[in-house]
Amino acid sequence: MGEFELIRNYFAAAPCAQPGEGVALGIGDDCALLSVPAGEQLAVSTDTLVAGVHFPDACDPFLLGQRALGVSASDLAAMGAKPLAFTLALTLPEVSAAWLEAFARGLNLMAQGCSLRLIGGDTTRGPLSITVTVFGTVPAGMALTRAGARPGDLLCVGGALGDGGGALPLVLNQRSSEASTTQALLARYWSPQPQLALGQALRGNATSALDISDGLLADCGHIALASGVRLLIERDRIPMSDALLGFFGRDEGLNAALSGGDDYVLAFTLPPSRLDSLTSAGLPVSVIGQVVAGQGVVLLDDLGQDVTPLTRGYQHFRETR
Repeated sequence: MGEFELIRNYFAAAPCAQPGEGVALGIGDDCALLSVPAGEQLAVSTDTLVAGVHFPDACDPFLLGQRALGVSASDLAAMGAKPLAFTLALTLPEVSAAWLEAFARGLNLMAQGCSLRLIGGDTTRGPLSITVTVFGTVPAGMALTRAGARPGDLLCVGGALGDGGGALPLVLNQRSSEASTTQALLARYWSPQPQLALGQALRGNATSALDISDGLLADCGHIALASGVRLLIERDRIPMSDALLGFFGRDEGLNAALSGGDDYVLAFTLPPSRLDSLTSAGLPVSVIGQVVAGQGVVLLDDLGQDVTPLTRGYQHFRETR
């Protein structure tokens, strides 16, 4: 099967690749054409997932299709952007009709759930890797960024932490348990749900935001650095799911929540006056700390003592010794 036949059979015909709002020209030409409404800006983000690094070499392609797009769409949520379209660059070691059919189904399911249109990309032969570029729109000057947090702001997250990182030993077959215990954790890993509605609701309310991909402590460090402030996280206020606590217990579960990564939950800073309007709207907002003058990120115990661990999250290219 040739490249263009592969694209036609498995991707161009998918529901998510059909014409839609904001897409003037999709798959089939040298470039796609996007229509950006007047007064809005285009938000763009690219993620690459590599077999053996970001997912196991042997995994369900249907689940992989969901995850590949979900983690990228989460970046749009972090900026408060409305999803528009995405491209897919797929490198395959071989052509397998069964693998491609399942991957395309998972990709399409996530795309439709996120209101994203597939508008193009590329396919080539080589070690399995997936590169997704997502496009969204946001009113000019309203995008959420990592800079802007101010002393006096609340530090918040958009829900329970640790499930994605907690699922990793299950994904790698390092641990096992009954399906009733592990199903929720695996779902958070393989099918992350970008907090798009929350991100858009935070426009004009949050002073800074990002999505948690490498771990709460590590990613909050990006906000602290970009904003020139210090973030104080109260250990006992960190939300964790019953599934995580039931599988790991509190101490190990807390480690996953602090530095496990793969949560794709938003972390953001918020003036106290904006909290009630968001929570009364039913949005998932959990206060876990505050912003103060200074620099860095500090984890506090119930006595207010600094208990910040050395390991803060995942880092690409970190040297191991």
